[in-house]
Amino acid sequence: MNNNIIDISLNNQKKAFSIIKELDIENAFKSIGARVNLVGSLKMGLLMKNKDIDFHVYTSSLDIEKSFLAVSKIAKNKKIEKVTYTNLIDTDEHCIEWHLFYRDDYNADNIEIWQIDIIHILEGSYYDGYFEKVADDVMNMLTEEKINIILKLKYETPDNIKIMGIEYYKAVLKDNVETYEEFIKWRDKQLFNGIIEL
Repeated sequence: MNNNIIDISLNNQKKAFSIIKELDIENAFKSIGARVNLVGSLKMGLLMKNKDIDFHVYTSSLDIEKSFLAVSKIAKNKKIEKVTYTNLIDTDEHCIEWHLFYRDDYNADNIEIWQIDIIHILEGSYYDGYFEKVADDVMNMLTEEKINIILKLKYETPDNIKIMGIEYYKAVLKDNVETYEEFIKWRDKQLFNGIIEL
């Protein structure tokens, strides 16, 4: 295993946690009474090249004003360049979807944009805890070897190809894919429609 790949992953994870702390994301949503859970690749220790941070937050009712209030506390930070919002309250998802874009210009030659996805979900709805369970299931199946394969596949994926993390996890953990060539062949055979089950 290429130690460089492990180093990139660990450095990006360290940076992600420092951004979370700097923006005080958890307290911003706790201030409106939300339950706040880190999800996604950062939670699972599988963050690689994609600069993504994922949170799911839950309240007993979905109040757009309160959700905006929480996000405004985060967006006060001048490094947040852009915020997008989608109202999905009256859909099966029962949520408000936020995407915040954080500009990390610690090095003028290497400006990075981190995407922070915060999904504000109605407590007790279908997706309450759904992705947390997926994360737990993935983590229960991980071994050092599997972690290394997943990180290597993510590293070898060209930057212009967008692949969801769950695709890597399903391929490696369920179907024992080991190389990028195998992964592309595996992916061509899948019929993904909507949310992918592990």
